[in-house]
Amino acid sequence: MEEKKHILVIDDDNRLRRLLHQYLKENGFIVSEAANPDEARKMMDSFLFDILILDVMMPGENGFCFAKSLREKGMQVPILMLTAMGELQDRIEGLESGVDDYLSKPFDPKELLLRLNSILRRAAMVPEKEKTGVLSFGACLYDVDRAELSRDGHSIPLTQVERDLLRVLVDSLGKEVSRMELAMQTGTENERTVDVQINRLRKKIEQDSKNPRYLQTVRGKGYILLPQ
Repeated sequence: MEEKKHILVIDDDNRLRRLLHQYLKENGFIVSEAANPDEARKMMDSFLFDILILDVMMPGENGFCFAKSLREKGMQVPILMLTAMGELQDRIEGLESGVDDYLSKPFDPKELLLRLNSILRRAAMVPEKEKTGVLSFGACLYDVDRAELSRDGHSIPLTQVERDLLRVLVDSLGKEVSRMELAMQTGTENERTVDVQINRLRKKIEQDSKNPRYLQTVRGKGYILLPQ
């Protein structure tokens, strides 16, 4: 029997938390709740969660800041962000904070379930072994087998989407990959989302992300990975 996945729901709306708890439990998940980031951190000190459902608008520390703080500490637990805001810039800010996907309120519970399962499937994927060894991007090293990025011996945290992007680009090393293909292969929403994630990845592997040497744009087509 497949092991149940443990979800942490972080939202200051008590009613929504309880509804999500009940619905997700009925659909085979183990569910814990936190009313704010401080409670969530305490729970994460004691339990390993498979995925977080994180609300944006909370008193004090908001969801963007909390997600960013987790990524800065190297925590790679997948995050699905819930937001009542539908503006593109708000979505981009969430992705730049390191979340894996977002869902606007109000939402259909079935769509929530689909997005959760999609994120969990991507997180469970093992990078293909067609390309092996270590790739060099200047001072950065990327271990293909382990899907780990480091600089001067220090680990650089990668989100699941960033790992997925590197996997696809490494599989086509030295060849251009279209934005559409990257979106399809990584399960991201659209080509604009791919651009946002590529920019985040460049900040981690490039010395100058505005003038990339290794992860280059192929104008009008997509991107190409050119290790040293």
